Order: sequence, then structure tokens, then C-alpha cells
Amino acid sequence: MTSAAPAALAPQKEPFDFDEVFRRLRAAVASLRKAAMFELQDRGHGSLFEQLVASLISARTRDETTIPVCLRLFAVARTPERMASLDEPALVRLLHGATFPEPKARDILALSRRIMGELGGVVPDTSEGLMAFHGVGPKIAALTLGVALGQPRIAVDVHVHRITNRWGIVAASTPERTQAALAAVLPERYRVEINERLVPFGKHVCTGERPHCSRCALLSMCRQVGVTAHR
Repeated sequence: MTSAAPAALAPQKEPFDFDEVFRRLRAAVASLRKAAMFELQDRGHGSLFEQLVASLISARTRDETTIPVCLRLFAVARTPERMASLDEPALVRLLHGATFPEPKARDILALSRRIMGELGGVVPDTSEGLMAFHGVGPKIAALTLGVALGQPRIAVDVHVHRITNRWGIVAASTPERTQAALAAVLPERYRVEINERLVPFGKHVCTGERPHCSRCALLSMCRQVGVTAHR
């Protein structure tokens, strides 16, 4: 099953209202560190190319590592032309600390050289164009286009997948199916923001094990699907 209408109202639960949910989410994460791509954007690394490279680096790498690795890399190369001029050993060294630095270095070099050699230095601005690069899947493409260009794309990571299913607004078994299910219910104005808010929210409040329901600002609307123990 890929999607479902919101679950029947649990006792004393409010109707699920996206505007109110995001108002509460903004307040709940205001003092928390932003998700990596959004923090990098705030630090001046919001170009389409930088966001693509950073999203690749972030795969299976904690934000606390992704941000310093990207800042170190972008201090040396932040355009396709400059990145393409690096040799692979140098790029691997710059990616030290990220998971799988060798294959990531190969992918980043390959896409940078293809952008320069085949695409006239222009980074594709469509999901299809980005996913033509090795290593770029739907989540990376959506995150890149959403953050860099403001396109209404839904990037579903483990936090977005877990929390939206826990809320009861979708019922999907994988992040890919959650993305499709959310596309049917989530207003466009929140499609980029949902990743921005739910990454820190999922790390600190709506955690995978024993979520902090007692101090959650969304408890009155959350159906707590699958929650068997909480704090």
C-alpha cells in the first residue's frame, strides 16, 4: 500500500491541519541546527551545482560531518569547471570523513566533467537531467532542485518517511512510496520545507526509538501510528 487517507480520529485528537503543523514545526526547531543542505545554503553555498555535490556527499553521512566536508571542498572548488580540474586522489582527500569517499569522488568528477564537456557548463534543472548522472537518485534530485531553485519537490529521507507515516497522513512501506503518497496530500508550498523541518525534528523530538511524545508540539494532531513506547 502506498498511501492512505488520514487515519480515523483517535480520541481527543485534532484534525490534521498542514498550516498549523508547519507553524508548530517552525517554532519547535527554531533553536536546533538546520538540515545540512539548508545550512549550506545559508552559508552562501546554494547554487545548483553546490547543492548537487553536497547532496551526493550527504548520502549516508551525518549532517555534522557533511557540513564541514562540504565547506572544506567548496573552499577549493565550487563550480563544475574548478571541480573537473581536480584529480581523483585530491578529491578523495577533500572528502575525508564522508562515507564512501572514493566512489563519491568518482561520481562528482564524472558529473563535473560531463557538465563541462557535454552540457556547456550548465547544470540540468530537471529531475530527469540530474538523475542521468551516476549516483543521483530521486531523493538527491528532489533535494537539489528544491533547495537550490525552490522547485516544489519532496525529498524523503528516513526522518520524513518515519514521521509522516507516524502522523498517519500516509501509509507507505518505503521512502520512495512515501514520496509518491505525500505528493497526493502535501500542499506545494510545504514540499521543500518538509525536509527542512523534519530532519531536525526527527533527530531531537520525533526520534526513531521512543519518541519524545510528552513534549511534542504536534501530539494533539499526531495519530502516533506504530508508536509502542515513548517518552
